[in-house]
Amino acid sequence: MSLSSSPGLPPAATPPRRLNPLADTSLSTVVAGFVAMMTGYTSSLVLMFQAGQAAHLSDAQISSWIWALSIGMAVCTIGLSLRFRAPIVIAWSTPGAALLVSSLPHVAYAQAIGAFIVCAALLTLVGLTGWFDTLMKKIPAGIASALLAGILFEIGIEIFRAAQFQTALVLTMFFTYLIVKRLAPRYAIVTTLFVGTAAAGGLGLLDFSHFHVALAHPVLTLPAFSVAASVSIGIPLFVVAMASQNVPGIAVLRADGYTTPSAPLISTTGIVSLLLAPFGSHGINLAAITAAICTGPEAHENRDKRYTAAVWGGVFYLLAGIFGATIAALFAALPKALVVSVAALALFGSIMGGLTNAMQDVKQREAALVTFMVTASGLTLLSIGSAFWGLVAGVLTQLMLTARRA
Repeated sequence: MSLSSSPGLPPAATPPRRLNPLADTSLSTVVAGFVAMMTGYTSSLVLMFQAGQAAHLSDAQISSWIWALSIGMAVCTIGLSLRFRAPIVIAWSTPGAALLVSSLPHVAYAQAIGAFIVCAALLTLVGLTGWFDTLMKKIPAGIASALLAGILFEIGIEIFRAAQFQTALVLTMFFTYLIVKRLAPRYAIVTTLFVGTAAAGGLGLLDFSHFHVALAHPVLTLPAFSVAASVSIGIPLFVVAMASQNVPGIAVLRADGYTTPSAPLISTTGIVSLLLAPFGSHGINLAAITAAICTGPEAHENRDKRYTAAVWGGVFYLLAGIFGATIAALFAALPKALVVSVAALALFGSIMGGLTNAMQDVKQREAALVTFMVTASGLTLLSIGSAFWGLVAGVLTQLMLTARRA
């Protein structure tokens, strides 16, 4: 008789499942990783070019900027996802890139690099102290789920906006998704992506005339520190990264059932941002929208294997970083309607899950609704996006409705 079955002895503990990314990989996780990468790059890569050109940076410096961000995102996404066996997707700060369009031309580039280092140091400090974990634990589950649904809602409705301009392409993709979803749900997004690309080619919407292959080369810029640059760039970048990226990024993980501690995630991204800032990186942080593509049921029906979707996303980040000089031309060849439609369809499951969980608890229902509506509205105040204000509005609503009366 074994010890585990002897009278009076507790049952033997189940050993943790062995990490085997290749065995856990499926076609759906590879496609989810690719769609996440593609969505991230096409949504805001143009902002980097716009900010770089406004600041009169050379093509080599802009290419180095994209290289640094891509390498940082790849290393952190792959490393953290394998370490915690969770789909942890890292991205650059899109609101931060938008901030740089107006602020970067007014400071010397070396001082901007110094401001990037200040921002990264603050992110590292927040991660190492662990206070962010304490804050996130106090957010009600319903509000966190509503925040997720609100963040993804704007991307979800893009498919119907795109249908106004590329009706044939979008409808082909939409009905392909519905048919395959009924017959073979696991391959719905994969098939939709292939059919959409073929349809775009048939409609003459693919344009590879400007595509060429070239490797990116990092360009080192020694930092210079100034109070003006730190105040005008470094601190706003930090606030935007925390409020518009890290808070909703953790909410996405929590809403899909992942309890990964936030402290090591934020500190790791902060340290890597510190190392890559001299090459142009304005900072990397947790992703929200692209993360939801990998955390939802469309990536894999088994939650424990969805981490491979993020790993593959990291691999595609790595390739994009190596060929950073040509990545913009590659994505420019694809019609925007195809990209937003695939991303929207990939997020349907996460949006449904977020709304369902948000409305489960009757006591949190109204606060969750406020969170969803404010977040989905796209409200921006003080250069901080709607995700932060949706969270604030939901928490305040919950407190006011449940506070004890004297």
